[in-house]
Parts: sequence; C-alpha cells; structure tokens
Amino acid sequence: MINPDRLPERIDKVIEQTLADKRLAGAVIKVAVDGKLIYSRAAGFANRELNQSMREDALFRLASVSKPITSTAALVLVAQGRLQLDDRVDRWLPEFQPRLKNGGRTAITIRHLMTHTAGLTYRFFQEEGGSYEQAGVSDGMDQPGITLDENLRRIASAPLLYTPGTQWRYSIATDVLGAVIARVAGTTLSEAIDALVTGPLGMKDTGFLAVDPQRLATAYADDVPGLRPLHNPDSLAFMEGTAGFRLSPGRALDPAAYPSGGAGMVGSTGDFLQLLETLRKGGAPLLPESLVREMTTNQIGDLHMPFWPGRGFGLGMTVLKDPIAADTAESPDTWRMGGTYGHSWFVDPEQRLSVAAFTNTALEGMSGPFTIDLCNAVYGRLNK
Repeated sequence: MINPDRLPERIDKVIEQTLADKRLAGAVIKVAVDGKLIYSRAAGFANRELNQSMREDALFRLASVSKPITSTAALVLVAQGRLQLDDRVDRWLPEFQPRLKNGGRTAITIRHLMTHTAGLTYRFFQEEGGSYEQAGVSDGMDQPGITLDENLRRIASAPLLYTPGTQWRYSIATDVLGAVIARVAGTTLSEAIDALVTGPLGMKDTGFLAVDPQRLATAYADDVPGLRPLHNPDSLAFMEGTAGFRLSPGRALDPAAYPSGGAGMVGSTGDFLQLLETLRKGGAPLLPESLVREMTTNQIGDLHMPFWPGRGFGLGMTVLKDPIAADTAESPDTWRMGGTYGHSWFVDPEQRLSVAAFTNTALEGMSGPFTIDLCNAVYGRLNK
C-alpha cells in the first residue's frame, strides 16, 4: 500500500511549483486511499483576473471526463437487461448507419462504441478540411447551434475510417453512445444519466449545465506564456497537421447546447471521485462487480493505441498493461483518462487508490508535465 504520510507534502510541492511557473491557473485535487480521503486541496485561482481563489466545490467543464460517466450509464442499462454490449447500434438508432470508404455497409455495436473501435474519429484529429469538417461535425466542445440528432446525421454522412473492430481510434463514439442511452431510456440524455448514475450516487454537482454559475471556474489556455482566459468561442492547436480544438466555454451555461456524452458535462472534483470510488469498490449500488471488471479490463487485445504506450482500453477508459512501456509507477491494470479542459484522473486497484485532479487550464492539466509530476508525487517517485 502507498504510505500516505508524506503524500500531502509531495503533492503540495508539485502544485506550488506548477502554479509558480504559471502553467496552471488553479486546481482541485482529491486523493483517496483504501476508501479514505487523505488529500483534498483547492489551489490557485478560479478566476485570476477577478482575484477569485479556487474553491473545493468549484465546477469544471469536464470535456472527456464525461466519457466514464456516460459509459457507466450505458453499463447500468446493461445490468438492468435493457441493453446488450453486442447490440447493433442501428437497432436503437436506425438512422445511424455510416458506411465504409468504399460505400459498403457494416455493423457497429455498443461494444465498438465503448472501446473506441467503431471506425469513428474526432474532427480535431483530422487535417484542416477533413471529412468531419466538411460534414460540419461538432466534437461536443463547441456550440454549433445544432441538436444531438443533427450531429449524429453529420457523423453518419462521413465515411468510417476503418472496419469496426479492426483498429482503435479515440473518437466521438461516446456521443453516439449517449444517443443510444437516451433512446433506450426514452428520455433526454441528461435525464437518463441523472436517473442511472448521478442521482443514485448523489452527484448533485454533475450534469450538462453548471448547476451554480457562481462556482464555475474560468477556463484558461496554456498556449501563451503565463496563460490566457479562453474566449467564447476559441480554438487551440493540437498536433501539427491537425485541425485542433474548437472550444466554447460558454456551452456550460447554455441550455440550448446539445448534450455531448463524450465531452459536454460539467461537474466537481468531489462528485467525480465519488464515481471512481464506487467503481473501485465493486460498483454497488450501480453495477455488479462482474460488469465493473469488464469495464476496467483491456477489451481491445493488442490493437495499437496512439499516444498511450503500454496501455489498452476497457469500456470507456484506458487500462495499464505495461508500466515500463508507459514509464509510470502505476500498478498494472490501473485505469486512467483525462479531459481537454485540463483534468486527469486514475484508479490503481492494487493500491486501493483513486486520484482526481481537475484544473481550469486546458491541455496542461490533461497531458502536460503536471500530470506526470502529480503521478510521481503520489507514488513517491519525484526524483526518478
């Protein structure tokens, strides 16, 4: 087991250095070991320009941290016998039938959506003027003024990148999964997730709109020295040769924004830690332990995962296969993900450890040095 005695001191050191370097505006970090909250801190600014300090119950735009919430909702439907992992998507969404590049038909299953092996992608991964941009596809973080159904129609109009099940590509699949959940539940996606996940767990801060606008942290970008507040709308470069991110931070306050199951939720660090701990402890009262095991076990074999060496993918999250290849102190079978607006989280079942680190600084808080330093601090690996 991790020795928690010096863990707060080590994490504080990382936070203080990152804030001093102006690589983060603010953060809320919570760590649980063996079911006990051993670290909880709000640091830096929720709004730097107004000199508003970060607070522990701050609300954040979750971006891809939405995915494990939506994926859990789908699995609750599976546990209830209302949905099957190997159901064809067009059983529930008969209008959603994207074709292969050669025009051929193919079957996409719920499992394909949850493992990101459905043949889909994100607009931000494609080059400028790519097929998703030509079709007007939203990645779920902008506000294009369209409905979820319209975005599905646009996604389906673009050719699949590959035959489902043959490759792994991080994608907008969880938005499609959200539409399936709403159809199966016979409600809106927001109502379905509240009934299936957030309501039963008491996650009152989490939904598709900020429940308290006064607690919503200002979003910042790390693309200039010293950071800058994100505009509405705004854009951020991603990798060279890609279209990059289109972001509308105001989406979190806009009831007209379509509910993006993959990127559109808003919530607090404490709420999300509650979900992580529920899953780590076996899933009750949401899921049977057998489904949690399936969710958190590699489901994609040896399919190559760009950007995540040493990791596989479960039903909605990465799963660590090889700590050496991943260059991490995490135990094998640790599950982890992050979010574009600046979040990272991981659960190490062997160490009975859950970590949720939400920041209001896009990219740095998701994939910058801070995430590596924080992980090393948790495991006492700071000087390695």
